[in-house]
Amino acid sequence: MGGWAIAVHGGAGVDPNLPPHRQEEAKKLLTRCLNLGISALRSNDSAIDVVELVVRELETDPLFNSGRGSALAANGTVEMEASIMDGNGRRCGAVSGLTTVKNPVSLARLVMDKSPHSYLAFSGAEDFARQQGLELVENEYFITEENVGMLKLAKEANTIVFDYRIPAVGSETCGAVAESPLQMNGLPISVYAPETVGCVVVDNQGRCAAATSTGGLMNKMNGRIGDSPLIGAGTYACNLCGVSCTGEGEAIIRGTLAREVAAVMEYKGLGLQEAVDFVIKERLDEGFAGLIAVSNKGDVACGFNTTGMFRGCATEDGYMEVNIWE
Repeated sequence: MGGWAIAVHGGAGVDPNLPPHRQEEAKKLLTRCLNLGISALRSNDSAIDVVELVVRELETDPLFNSGRGSALAANGTVEMEASIMDGNGRRCGAVSGLTTVKNPVSLARLVMDKSPHSYLAFSGAEDFARQQGLELVENEYFITEENVGMLKLAKEANTIVFDYRIPAVGSETCGAVAESPLQMNGLPISVYAPETVGCVVVDNQGRCAAATSTGGLMNKMNGRIGDSPLIGAGTYACNLCGVSCTGEGEAIIRGTLAREVAAVMEYKGLGLQEAVDFVIKERLDEGFAGLIAVSNKGDVACGFNTTGMFRGCATEDGYMEVNIWE
């Protein structure tokens, strides 16, 4: 075994003009989360415990689009979703349509550990959270002033706005994208930067795990479910690897992106980074996304076809990196 490894992400598709102070804030948060995970791994915590711990921290900080600070649906509320998967036995739990659960990833963990099911949604998921004694808060807790402003802009533009930091289509900063507005399921949308969060870990016993959490898209239709809670699309872990994705959910779903990484390792015999590169290049069609992955050998990898991805990784031999751009 190659020892433990961990990677975190805070979304793919970053505006090249992101102000330096915002870049620093993001890097600080990713570094804090990595250090939290590293310390747990050094204490011999299991991979599944570490991914939950790190994603909880990301959900609690309003910087990225998960938990507090989640994107607002068309009616101005927050609808959150998350999933977690233990590669050791391929156990998994997922939740959608949460409006009061402070830490969606922990409810996903309870679905895996304490229910006969793999996926609970909307009022049923909220009821289960109450039964399990999870911390619940008013929906207002998740809503930030910044996101209220973004929803207003999205409604004025009659579009799904993913991130206010992205210039409008047609402006010079978008490069090639300016000539052809992005489509989602055939409908034009603004250029976007989703900020789903995720964590993947392999522990020092070679067990892999993955977790992903998101508030979805700004101005999304109420009831829309993205890739993050879908096992095999946004999140996947098995005995070979753990994968968490971020980006255009509809494209990730169509490409079963996370499972594809495991599949090409399993059936084509590719190494982790090779598998990630192959999947980003061959399985996204016209879509935009990124992903982080670890292997049972202690390797860590990431890949994306957007301008950037908020990401960080560390391995037992002392390697640590936090990055936004290529």
